[in-house]
Amino acid sequence: MSYGGGFREIAVTIRAINHASVEFGRIQSDAEALSVRIKSLGATIAGIGATGTAIGYIANQFGLLNDQQAKVFNSAMMVITVLGIFMTTSTGVAVAQKVYAAACWVATAAQNALNISYGTFLALTGVGIAVIVAAAAAMWSFANSMNSATASVNGFNEATSEMPTRSRSIQRAGEDELYRRGVE
Repeated sequence: MSYGGGFREIAVTIRAINHASVEFGRIQSDAEALSVRIKSLGATIAGIGATGTAIGYIANQFGLLNDQQAKVFNSAMMVITVLGIFMTTSTGVAVAQKVYAAACWVATAAQNALNISYGTFLALTGVGIAVIVAAAAAMWSFANSMNSATASVNGFNEATSEMPTRSRSIQRAGEDELYRRGVE
């Protein structure tokens, strides 16, 4: 056994790890970018909630909202603020990434279902076209058979019309007299 084969296997393994490392690095950078976006979105949502809470208090001071309406509105805005603040934490980011992953899974499942239904549509359309072609071929064959039969009958009728009347049928003795009596 030579050592050359072992070194070659090590070189292949190192290349595979290097290629995998690049992909893992890309995945890591995508995850970090998503994390930054989620935190930014969380901060924006928290700001909207805080602004909404302030607007609710001001609207209550100016009499645009009564105390009950202001309480409900401010409670909703505080929930939005807390949700936004939660999204800026690492736990919030993890939850948001899981929700994003679930949404991607649902979108993938829907896309696969559409692809399957489109494939089924194409297959059934192909079968439908094949049935129409087969029916057309059967109708053509039947029409040809009928044309042949009609041509045969027409040929027989032409041949019969060329023959004299006496030779077209067998007549019994005395039959002419019976026909003549019926006419008189």
